Amino acid sequence: MDYLSELEHESIFVLREAYRRFGRIALLWSMGKDSTVLLWMCRKAFLGRVPFPVVHIDTSYEFDEIYAYRALLAREWGLDLVVRRNEAALAAGMGRHSADMLTCCNALKTEALGAAIRDLALEAVLVGIRRDEHGIRAKERYFSPREGDGGWNYRSQPPELWELYASQRDGAEHTRIHPLLHMTELDIWHYVEREQIPVSELYFARDQRRFRSIGCRTCCQAIDSSASSVSEILHEIGMPAAVAERAGRMHDQESAYLMQKLRSLGYM
Repeated sequence: MDYLSELEHESIFVLREAYRRFGRIALLWSMGKDSTVLLWMCRKAFLGRVPFPVVHIDTSYEFDEIYAYRALLAREWGLDLVVRRNEAALAAGMGRHSADMLTCCNALKTEALGAAIRDLALEAVLVGIRRDEHGIRAKERYFSPREGDGGWNYRSQPPELWELYASQRDGAEHTRIHPLLHMTELDIWHYVEREQIPVSELYFARDQRRFRSIGCRTCCQAIDSSASSVSEILHEIGMPAAVAERAGRMHDQESAYLMQKLRSLGYM
């Protein structure tokens, strides 16, 4: 078996184990490359369909290309798409003149996600994060029970040995499940290339600029790049002098503490 197939099988095992354990489950889809790869694997794991809701936490500040991409794939793949916003925070002006990024991200993403989990009575949520993305994400587990308020106790993570994953603990609101933890950015792009997975056009260079990591348009910047195909992206990020994957995400630039604080509060 080739390397990519081994990675895929490991992820699909986690997906099927999660589906077996939890009655009410959903997948978080940001339209980024990682969550789209996760969505693709779900379709492979469950015979061409996604047998649970696909949730987009919409800050209302996504790129126009992302909304078009969402509509296209939701239609072509027959997704049960659920879109949720923190309407109260948006009505109060959050995102337009927020005092700080912690407050903004917590309101528009974390609080909106928590409300969606409660409204949909979800027991588990599938999330397309990887350990190599950020130092705080390296502390994650495949099955990560969340506290009653959705918080994550990163100091007390259960061991995962011999494919034995933690069950939902007493008092936990839900469990976050991360089937792509073992993959790297290079793995993701190699898999996209092999499987011919459609990804957002924002990843490809226009006028010598592209997005390496995609977030809200208010806090996400393009990087200098001439990569206009997946093979060119693979060449670019494999170079020794390549910039960090999330260099264009402003909350990653502020401090490692900010991401750790957001994740502890329940951020994706």
